[in-house]
Amino acid sequence: MLCQFDYQAPVDLLAGRVILVTGAGDGIGRVAARTYAAHGATVILLGRTISKLEAVYDEIEALGAPEPAIYPLNLEGAAWPDYMTMADKLYEAFGRLDGVLHNAGILGRITPVQSYNPELWQQVMQINFNGPVMLQQAVLSLLDQSADASVIFTSSGVGRQGRAFWGAYAASKAATENFAQVLSQELENTSAIRVNTLNPGATRTQMRSNAYPAENPATLRAPEDIMGTYLYLMGADSKGVTGQQFNAQPDR
Repeated sequence: MLCQFDYQAPVDLLAGRVILVTGAGDGIGRVAARTYAAHGATVILLGRTISKLEAVYDEIEALGAPEPAIYPLNLEGAAWPDYMTMADKLYEAFGRLDGVLHNAGILGRITPVQSYNPELWQQVMQINFNGPVMLQQAVLSLLDQSADASVIFTSSGVGRQGRAFWGAYAASKAATENFAQVLSQELENTSAIRVNTLNPGATRTQMRSNAYPAENPATLRAPEDIMGTYLYLMGADSKGVTGQQFNAQPDR
């Protein structure tokens, strides 16, 4: 596996680029959106809670970065026509995409498979896997308009090696890893789109707290501390790198 956690990004790394970030209202998505904007990108903030997206919008405006855009969408309830409508609107507004960070996701429950609620299982798979797949299908034509496009799927250690009790979350991340491999191979020789997966590792987020309620969050890196790999994969320095598994932290 490759590690680029020490990457030092030029200030103008993403100047002129249009990047879509899902789950942009909170946690790693929020920090990634701000970080991309601070490096010159026009960021499209996608999430389900408008008030959270508006707060990130204001934070980016305060940086003096390019004006972002907000696109409210709930991956749990969205169907194929919703993704096509989104793609049409993004094309009308921007004409292309230069990058997508698939960050939105939910944990579900840490529980044995035997007692896993089937409806919750379907919800996790819809938000973590089925929704991102449909979104990715819908925006491929927009990414094809870019001379150097990057797609990052958020992975997890339990998606690369299954772990007891992680149920739907582990399964959804394993499916994500496989889908990213399929897509990267399909596009490798016919497109300028590169596709990679990124495991953030143990990071100080609400999802981590939900998974490990007894853990001291002060022992974890903050999202701001792991942005090196997020920048590397989204910028031109990773051009030609595709179908790879990345870690955002050296110990993960």
